[in-house]
Amino acid sequence: MIRLAWPWLLVALPLPWLAWRLLPPAPAVSPPALFAPFVLAVFGDRPTTAARRRRWTRVLAALVWLLLVMAAARPQWLGEPVELPQTGRSLMLAVDASGSMEIPDLDLSGSEANRLAVVKEVAGEFIRRRVGDRIGLVIFGSQAYLQAPLTLDRTTVANLLAETEIGIAGKETAIGDAIGLAVKRLKEVPQGKAALVLLTDGANTAGLVPPKQAADLAAQAGIRIYTIGVGADRVVVRGFLGSRVVNPSADLDEETLEYLASATGGRFFRAKDKEGLAEVYRRIDELEPVATESLVVRPRTDLFVWPLAAALTLSALRAAAALWPRRPRREAHAPSAA
Repeated sequence: MIRLAWPWLLVALPLPWLAWRLLPPAPAVSPPALFAPFVLAVFGDRPTTAARRRRWTRVLAALVWLLLVMAAARPQWLGEPVELPQTGRSLMLAVDASGSMEIPDLDLSGSEANRLAVVKEVAGEFIRRRVGDRIGLVIFGSQAYLQAPLTLDRTTVANLLAETEIGIAGKETAIGDAIGLAVKRLKEVPQGKAALVLLTDGANTAGLVPPKQAADLAAQAGIRIYTIGVGADRVVVRGFLGSRVVNPSADLDEETLEYLASATGGRFFRAKDKEGLAEVYRRIDELEPVATESLVVRPRTDLFVWPLAAALTLSALRAAAALWPRRPRREAHAPSAA
């Protein structure tokens, strides 16, 4: 449908008529000093033709004024209503890409897979579910890097996570630096709207910022930290002397991860397989629910350029007609009688 953004400007429509009715007429032009009756015959300016031309000039002027007022009233085309989810929370995901994430102690689609491959699939689905949230991504190893700033483009963040390779940020684990970088990006978010989901399979072995100090900074900024320890705790290894059971997650510092969560009002989760990791992210969905309210908007397209262009075109044609030289009209004379 079409609507006028500023309909009150239509009150300007009768202004030319009011000016014509209320203002005094322009002073009359003095008669010509020399009256030449043959001029009318030469130039063909008959009274009826002049009156007709004045009438069409008034009609054209009225049409141009109408188009100008319509353009000033700003006509718009309103499209179909569209529901947009309101922006909810700001979530930063910190994912460990150190060398230990290459341990193949998890199962993916019925086959053995390393830890990062499982995290990519499960965390990618978590990212796509967060409709209306701003999502960011930090990848850390020996250093922490901002892979994606906070954005509503969840598909791009999920793709960046899927392209992450083991060792891209170094072989060690800088948990404290990852938290510090995430806090730097989340500190401007309003209280209660920001959270960090940190996933690792080890302990802090690199970096400049101790994890507990980084957690204190997060708590001061009102940022909740949800920590996830990933990795199986029991794997059968076959060797020359037979099979033995080992714990591939022996290096996981659960105590520090629990402190990071409790100090900031978050939770610590332990994921030992793909199903357990998927359940962890579902629990985080419950603790940090997605915004359910939506905002209904109607796309608007301005149409004022069309009446404005029409008014300018008519004005240009009228000006061209006034400046164009007229050819003298030749009158046909009847033959005189002999």
